[in-house]
Order: sequence, then C-alpha cells, then structure tokens
Amino acid sequence: MSLYRFKSRETGDLVMLEPSGKRILQILGKDPVNAGVIRHEEMAGAIEALNTAAKADELAQQKMKDEAAANGEPVPQFDAISLRMRCAPFIEMLQRCLKAEVEVVWGV
Repeated sequence: MSLYRFKSRETGDLVMLEPSGKRILQILGKDPVNAGVIRHEEMAGAIEALNTAAKADELAQQKMKDEAAANGEPVPQFDAISLRMRCAPFIEMLQRCLKAEVEVVWGV
C-alpha cells in the first residue's frame, strides 16, 4: 500500500495511507495521482470542504443506521475510524499553514 506524505515549512510531515490521503485529496478537488500543492489562499476553503464532507459522512451513516433499525434489519457496521478523525490531523496542518501563509505539498 502506498503512502501520501504532505509537507509544509510550518509543520512536520503528515503521512497517510493511500486510501485516506486519496479520499482527502478528492474531497479537495485535487489530483491524488500526481504531485500537488494547496496554496495558503485555498486553505480556508479546504478546511470548510473537509468539515462539510465529514459532517455529510456522519449524517449518511446515521441515516443508514436509522433506516436499518426502522426496518428491523441489522445495524450496518462502518469503519471504526471516521472521516472526521482521519481529516483532523490534515485540518490542523492546514490551519497552521493558513496562519503562517505557507503551502502544503505532496508527491515532491
């Protein structure tokens, strides 16, 4: 399994397994295959997009649980680590980089 290594001059490297890193980049509308950059001007929007995606994921899971319970079906099981928890270190990195006005890069 591949790794994504996100780097900035403000923080230490953030390393994620491929599924998590790829999903985060897709949420941000970034190319998960090639090297890329998130400029500090994009970071507020990126933070908002990740928080919105995490909330939507939580709502979708709750809806599936509620529907299963209403239909007398077994409650579906989800990944023990939620999208919100997977995004938290990346959001923290983005917040620090936004404040310092530095970029986050990967694949370089």
